[in-house]
Amino acid sequence: MNTFRLQIVTPDGLVFDEQAQRVVVRSMTGDMAILAGHCNYCTGLGMGEARVTSAGGEVRRAACIGGMLTVVEGDCRIVATTWEWQEQIDRDRAELAKKRAEEKLAQKNLSDKEQKIAEAKLRRALVRIGVKQ
Repeated sequence: MNTFRLQIVTPDGLVFDEQAQRVVVRSMTGDMAILAGHCNYCTGLGMGEARVTSAGGEVRRAACIGGMLTVVEGDCRIVATTWEWQEQIDRDRAELAKKRAEEKLAQKNLSDKEQKIAEAKLRRALVRIGVKQ
């Protein structure tokens, strides 16, 4: 299968820089896949599971929490706000974050800002839990 260069960076640095067969991510409008030969493209990333298929066929799962994806002249670059490989996710920590967010959302009289923050924290925890399974 044809491959392309895939770079994944976060504020903490370079996470991945190898040839890949495919990368699947959640864009702002839904899940999408990038394969070799993709046209030039740019999109925002949402919260969701990402999957990278290496040149050798190995599939790795990750939690991707926001960012940007670009394809320029065949190379794909993901600048992620947060990118956690499946093996890096602490299931107990994610479950605790989920519980705290649910408790916050159960409170009455939350401001709109507090409501949106708690909802985002819950979604982030659910993505991590889903990837870890």
